[in-house]
Amino acid sequence: MAMLRSLSQALYSPDNIGHFALGYEHYTHFTSPIRRYPDLQVHRAIKAILANTRIELSQEQAQALGEHCSMTERRADEATREVARWLKAEYMMERVGEEFDGLVTGVTNFGVFVELTQVYVDGLVHVTTLGNDYFHFDPVKHRLVGTRTGTTYRLGDSLRVRIVRVDPQEARIDLEPVQNTLQGGRRRRKRR
Repeated sequence: MAMLRSLSQALYSPDNIGHFALGYEHYTHFTSPIRRYPDLQVHRAIKAILANTRIELSQEQAQALGEHCSMTERRADEATREVARWLKAEYMMERVGEEFDGLVTGVTNFGVFVELTQVYVDGLVHVTTLGNDYFHFDPVKHRLVGTRTGTTYRLGDSLRVRIVRVDPQEARIDLEPVQNTLQGGRRRRKRR
């Protein structure tokens, strides 16, 4: 997920720059004309080529159409993610107090995001619930490190958590670690 988040988002453009990963000099992407407007436009272009006709669209119009389609697709994707977050929170409302095994999928200066492996729902373990320590955020290594105890929470660590609060309006699930359950993480003693 961290790798996917690091990639730049695709943009619809009239410029045919090929496909880097596939090594194609010329490339267009389309799926179904009933799914997205850009797909319908590609189908119209193919139909025009096969009929030996032209689609009258200036470079400026094509550029504006690409920007509009990119923006509306992002907006639709965000709406889909928002609904999924809300439904997951609604589902977890009855599970407050239950414990789950999870995987650290995100690390920030305010805590770690944990995906519950049994139900594929994620929540936040706030840094204040990680124990009696001050945690330093290391964005390069995607980890939180306790300055006193050396306890480290890293991307990919397994962690058993308890659901402490669910807010469906905010689509938010708050978690806390179950004591001494960090697997894959490191606990080290400071040298004196």
